[in-house]
Amino acid sequence: MVRRTKEEARETRNRILDAAERVFYDKGVSRTSLAEIAAHAGVTRGAIYWHFQNKGDLFTAMFDRVLLPLDELIEGDDDPADPLGKLAETMKWCLHACCNDPQRRRVFDILFLKCEFVDEMGPVKVRHQTNMQEGVGKIERDLRQAVAKGQLPADLDTRRSALFLHAFIGGCLRDSLLIAPSIDFAAHIEPFIDAALDTVRTSPALRLGAGGE
Repeated sequence: MVRRTKEEARETRNRILDAAERVFYDKGVSRTSLAEIAAHAGVTRGAIYWHFQNKGDLFTAMFDRVLLPLDELIEGDDDPADPLGKLAETMKWCLHACCNDPQRRRVFDILFLKCEFVDEMGPVKVRHQTNMQEGVGKIERDLRQAVAKGQLPADLDTRRSALFLHAFIGGCLRDSLLIAPSIDFAAHIEPFIDAALDTVRTSPALRLGAGGE
Protein backbone atom coordinates (compact mmCIF):
# COMPACT_ATOMS: atom_id res chain seq x y z
CA MET A 1 0.00 0.00 0.00
CA VAL A 2 2.82 2.40 0.90
CA ARG A 3 4.63 1.54 -2.31
CA ARG A 4 1.48 2.19 -4.33
CA THR A 5 1.03 5.56 -2.62
CA LYS A 6 4.61 6.55 -3.46
CA GLU A 7 4.15 5.50 -7.08
CA GLU A 8 0.93 7.49 -7.33
CA ALA A 9 2.64 10.54 -5.84
CA ARG A 10 5.48 10.21 -8.35
CA GLU A 11 3.02 9.88 -11.22
CA THR A 12 1.12 12.96 -10.04
CA ARG A 13 4.37 14.93 -9.76
CA ASN A 14 5.41 13.96 -13.28
CA ARG A 15 1.97 14.84 -14.62
CA ILE A 16 2.25 18.29 -13.05
CA LEU A 17 5.72 18.77 -14.55
CA ASP A 18 4.48 17.70 -17.99
CA ALA A 19 1.59 20.14 -17.75
CA ALA A 20 3.86 22.98 -16.60
CA GLU A 21 6.16 22.34 -19.53
CA ARG A 22 3.27 22.55 -22.01
CA VAL A 23 1.67 25.66 -20.52
CA PHE A 24 4.97 27.52 -19.96
CA TYR A 25 5.86 26.81 -23.58
CA ASP A 26 2.50 28.01 -24.92
CA LYS A 27 2.02 31.10 -22.73
CA GLY A 28 5.37 31.98 -21.21
CA VAL A 29 6.24 31.66 -17.54
CA SER A 30 5.04 35.03 -16.23
CA ARG A 31 1.61 34.68 -17.90
CA THR A 32 1.01 31.17 -16.54
CA SER A 33 -0.79 30.60 -13.24
CA LEU A 34 -0.61 27.54 -11.04
CA ALA A 35 -4.36 27.18 -11.51
CA GLU A 36 -3.84 26.78 -15.26
CA ILE A 37 -1.15 24.18 -14.70
CA ALA A 38 -3.41 22.32 -12.28
CA ALA A 39 -6.23 22.31 -14.82
CA HIS A 40 -3.97 20.93 -17.56
CA ALA A 41 -2.62 18.29 -15.19
CA GLY A 42 -6.08 17.31 -13.98
CA VAL A 43 -5.20 18.00 -10.34
CA THR A 44 -6.06 20.61 -7.73
CA ARG A 45 -3.84 23.57 -6.80
CA GLY A 46 -3.42 21.85 -3.45
CA ALA A 47 -1.79 18.91 -5.22
CA ILE A 48 0.71 21.28 -6.80
CA TYR A 49 1.55 22.82 -3.41
CA TRP A 50 1.97 19.34 -1.99
CA HIS A 51 4.86 18.76 -4.41
CA PHE A 52 6.20 22.28 -5.04
CA GLN A 53 6.53 25.42 -2.93
CA ASN A 54 5.66 27.87 -5.73
CA LYS A 55 5.96 28.47 -9.47
CA GLY A 56 9.71 28.99 -9.22
CA ASP A 57 10.18 25.66 -7.46
CA LEU A 58 8.04 23.95 -10.11
CA PHE A 59 10.05 25.60 -12.91
CA THR A 60 13.34 24.48 -11.35
CA ALA A 61 12.14 20.87 -11.04
CA MET A 62 11.01 20.93 -14.68
CA PHE A 63 14.43 22.19 -15.78
CA ASP A 64 16.37 19.78 -13.57
CA ARG A 65 14.46 16.87 -15.09
CA VAL A 66 16.02 17.44 -18.53
CA LEU A 67 19.46 18.34 -17.17
CA LEU A 68 19.97 15.11 -15.23
CA PRO A 69 21.39 13.06 -18.16
CA LEU A 70 23.82 15.89 -18.96
CA ASP A 71 24.95 16.10 -15.33
CA GLU A 72 25.61 12.37 -15.33
CA LEU A 73 27.56 12.68 -18.58
CA ILE A 74 29.67 15.56 -17.24
CA GLU A 75 30.58 13.84 -13.98
CA GLY A 76 31.86 10.56 -15.41
CA ASP A 77 35.47 9.59 -14.71
CA ASP A 78 37.51 11.79 -12.35
CA ASP A 79 40.66 11.13 -14.40
CA PRO A 80 39.67 10.37 -18.01
CA ALA A 81 42.34 9.17 -20.44
CA ASP A 82 41.11 11.70 -23.03
CA PRO A 83 39.73 14.74 -21.14
CA LEU A 84 39.62 16.95 -24.24
CA GLY A 85 37.73 14.28 -26.16
CA LYS A 86 35.33 13.90 -23.24
CA LEU A 87 34.71 17.66 -23.19
CA ALA A 88 34.11 17.71 -26.95
CA GLU A 89 31.63 14.85 -26.76
CA THR A 90 29.78 16.48 -23.85
CA MET A 91 29.44 19.77 -25.75
CA LYS A 92 28.25 17.99 -28.88
CA TRP A 93 25.76 15.90 -26.90
CA CYS A 94 24.31 19.02 -25.28
CA LEU A 95 23.73 20.78 -28.62
CA HIS A 96 22.42 17.69 -30.41
CA ALA A 97 20.02 17.02 -27.52
CA CYS A 98 18.60 20.53 -27.82
CA CYS A 99 18.22 20.18 -31.58
CA ASN A 100 16.81 16.65 -31.69
CA ASP A 101 15.00 15.98 -28.42
CA PRO A 102 11.59 17.74 -28.45
CA GLN A 103 11.30 17.87 -24.66
CA ARG A 104 14.75 19.38 -24.11
CA ARG A 105 14.13 21.80 -26.94
CA ARG A 106 10.88 22.97 -25.31
CA VAL A 107 12.49 23.40 -21.90
CA PHE A 108 15.47 25.35 -23.26
CA ASP A 109 13.05 27.45 -25.30
CA ILE A 110 11.17 28.26 -22.08
CA LEU A 111 14.37 29.11 -20.21
CA PHE A 112 15.99 31.27 -22.88
CA LEU A 113 12.99 32.84 -24.61
CA LYS A 114 9.90 32.65 -22.39
CA CYS A 115 11.06 33.27 -18.84
CA GLU A 116 11.28 36.63 -17.06
CA PHE A 117 13.35 36.51 -13.90
CA VAL A 118 11.05 38.77 -11.87
CA ASP A 119 8.97 38.50 -8.69
CA GLU A 120 8.61 34.84 -7.68
CA MET A 121 11.10 33.81 -10.37
CA GLY A 122 13.94 35.72 -8.68
CA PRO A 123 15.27 32.62 -6.89
CA VAL A 124 15.21 30.77 -10.22
CA LYS A 125 17.60 33.40 -11.63
CA VAL A 126 19.94 32.81 -8.70
CA ARG A 127 19.73 29.06 -9.26
CA HIS A 128 20.42 29.51 -12.96
CA GLN A 129 23.44 31.70 -12.19
CA THR A 130 24.71 29.01 -9.81
CA ASN A 131 24.27 26.36 -12.51
CA MET A 132 26.21 28.52 -14.94
CA GLN A 133 29.06 29.01 -12.46
CA GLU A 134 29.18 25.27 -11.83
CA GLY A 135 29.17 24.63 -15.59
CA VAL A 136 32.14 26.95 -16.09
CA GLY A 137 33.91 25.20 -13.22
CA LYS A 138 33.38 21.76 -14.76
CA ILE A 139 34.66 22.93 -18.14
CA GLU A 140 37.73 24.42 -16.47
CA ARG A 141 38.31 21.12 -14.65
CA ASP A 142 38.32 19.27 -17.98
CA LEU A 143 40.66 21.86 -19.51
CA ARG A 144 43.10 21.53 -16.62
CA GLN A 145 43.06 17.75 -17.03
CA ALA A 146 43.74 18.22 -20.76
CA VAL A 147 46.69 20.53 -19.97
CA ALA A 148 48.07 17.95 -17.51
CA LYS A 149 47.93 15.26 -20.22
CA GLY A 150 49.61 17.47 -22.82
CA GLN A 151 46.50 17.91 -24.97
CA LEU A 152 46.51 21.69 -24.52
CA PRO A 153 49.30 24.26 -24.06
CA ALA A 154 50.85 24.44 -20.58
CA ASP A 155 50.30 28.23 -20.44
CA LEU A 156 46.58 28.04 -21.27
CA ASP A 157 44.41 30.40 -19.25
CA THR A 158 41.93 27.72 -18.27
CA ARG A 159 39.53 30.14 -16.57
CA ARG A 160 39.20 32.42 -19.57
CA SER A 161 38.99 29.45 -21.91
CA ALA A 162 36.20 27.91 -19.82
CA LEU A 163 34.25 31.17 -19.88
CA PHE A 164 34.76 31.36 -23.65
CA LEU A 165 33.49 27.80 -24.24
CA HIS A 166 30.52 28.25 -21.90
CA ALA A 167 29.50 31.46 -23.68
CA PHE A 168 29.96 29.72 -27.03
CA ILE A 169 27.66 26.84 -26.05
CA GLY A 170 25.06 29.24 -24.64
CA GLY A 171 25.06 31.21 -27.89
CA CYS A 172 24.73 28.04 -29.93
CA LEU A 173 21.79 26.88 -27.80
CA ARG A 174 19.96 30.18 -28.33
CA ASP A 175 20.71 30.25 -32.05
CA SER A 176 19.52 26.66 -32.48
CA LEU A 177 16.16 27.75 -31.02
CA LEU A 178 15.82 30.93 -33.08
CA ILE A 179 17.49 30.14 -36.38
CA ALA A 180 15.31 29.69 -39.45
CA PRO A 181 13.97 26.13 -39.97
CA SER A 182 15.51 26.19 -43.45
CA ILE A 183 18.97 26.01 -41.82
CA ASP A 184 19.93 22.61 -40.45
CA PHE A 185 21.79 23.79 -37.34
CA ALA A 186 22.48 20.24 -36.17
CA ALA A 187 24.55 19.57 -39.29
CA HIS A 188 27.08 22.20 -38.17
CA ILE A 189 27.53 21.10 -34.54
CA GLU A 190 30.66 18.94 -34.99
CA PRO A 191 32.57 21.57 -37.04
CA PHE A 192 31.51 24.31 -34.61
CA ILE A 193 32.80 22.41 -31.57
CA ASP A 194 36.01 21.44 -33.36
CA ALA A 195 36.56 25.09 -34.32
CA ALA A 196 35.97 26.26 -30.74
CA LEU A 197 38.49 23.77 -29.38
CA ASP A 198 40.98 24.70 -32.11
CA THR A 199 40.65 28.28 -30.86
CA VAL A 200 41.43 27.14 -27.33
CA ARG A 201 44.51 25.27 -28.60
CA THR A 202 45.95 28.08 -30.72
CA SER A 203 44.65 31.53 -29.74
CA PRO A 204 47.24 33.80 -28.08
CA ALA A 205 44.34 35.64 -26.41
CA LEU A 206 43.66 32.54 -24.30
CA ARG A 207 47.17 32.30 -22.88
CA LEU A 208 48.14 33.34 -19.36
CA GLY A 209 49.23 36.96 -19.24
CA ALA A 210 47.47 37.81 -22.53
CA GLY A 211 45.64 40.77 -21.00
CA GLY A 212 42.47 41.41 -19.04
CA GLU A 213 42.33 39.94 -15.56
